[in-house]
Amino acid sequence: MAVKKYKPVTPGMRDMTGHTFEEITKSTPERSLLINRQRHGGRNAQGRITVRHRGGGARRFIRIVDFKRDKHGIPAKVAAVEYDPNRTARLALLFYVDGEKRYIIAPLELKVGDTIVSGPNAEIRPGNSLPISNIPVGTLIHNIEIKAGKGAQMVRTAGGAAQLLAKEGDFAQIRMPSGEVRLIHQVCYATIGQIGNLDHSNVKLGKAGRKRHMGIRPTVRGTAMSPRDHPHGGGEGRQPIGLSSPKSPWGKPTLGKKTRTNKKTDQYIVRRRNKTSR
Repeated sequence: MAVKKYKPVTPGMRDMTGHTFEEITKSTPERSLLINRQRHGGRNAQGRITVRHRGGGARRFIRIVDFKRDKHGIPAKVAAVEYDPNRTARLALLFYVDGEKRYIIAPLELKVGDTIVSGPNAEIRPGNSLPISNIPVGTLIHNIEIKAGKGAQMVRTAGGAAQLLAKEGDFAQIRMPSGEVRLIHQVCYATIGQIGNLDHSNVKLGKAGRKRHMGIRPTVRGTAMSPRDHPHGGGEGRQPIGLSSPKSPWGKPTLGKKTRTNKKTDQYIVRRRNKTSR
C-alpha cells in the first residue's frame, strides 16, 4: 500500500505518483460477481445533463460487494485481495465453506488465508461482522449500518474507521471519520477494523489525462464564462465576480452556505463535525 513516484520523462509525470499494488494478489476479477456498468454521461432519461463533468473514462465492470454480511455463523476463507476501479478501497474475495463466493471491503490487517465470520457470536478481529451491541467500547469499526438489515452505508472508503464511544439504552454513540458523533441503533451490524489502502489520499494524479481515465470531464471556471452561462461571467479581461458571495451556475449561494435539509436525522447527531454541540 505504498506510493511510488514515476520517472519524470514528460512534464505531466514530474509530480505524478501512483499505487504500488503490493497488496493485490489476484489481477482478474471473479466473473460470477460482475455486472455490466451502464454509462449515461451524467444525463437523465430525457438526455439532459443533470450531473456535470461526467463522461468518457476507461471501461469497467461493477463488482457485487456484500454489505449486508447476512451469512451468519458460516466461516469464509480469504482467497484473494483485488483492485476495484469503482471505489478507493480494496476488495477481499471470500470462499465460504458452503461453496458461495462473495466480495467484501478489505480491512487493513486482513490477509489471504485468514478465516472470517459474521454473526452475533463472531470474535473481535478484523473482517468479522457483528451487531454493535456485541462490540466492545473503543473498538475501531467500519461498514456501519444505519437501518438494521439494509446493509452498510457509512464508513466505506479507503482508510476509513469510526470508533465506538459509548452505549446507552438502545443506541450507541459512534465517532465518524469526520469527527461527527452519531447515534446508531445497537442492533445494526458493523465490521471490525480499519479499511485498508491508507495511502490513497497521498496519490497525485499529475496530469489531466488521469482524470479523463476516471470518467471526469474538465471543469470550467465561472469567471471564464459569459454572463448568460454563469453569474460570475462577463466583463472585459479578468474581473472579480462582482457579488457579495460566490454563486452556483443557477444562482444559489456556495462556499459555506448550509445545505443540509434532512431534519429527520438531526435527533441522532450528538456532535457535529464542526466540533459544536447540537
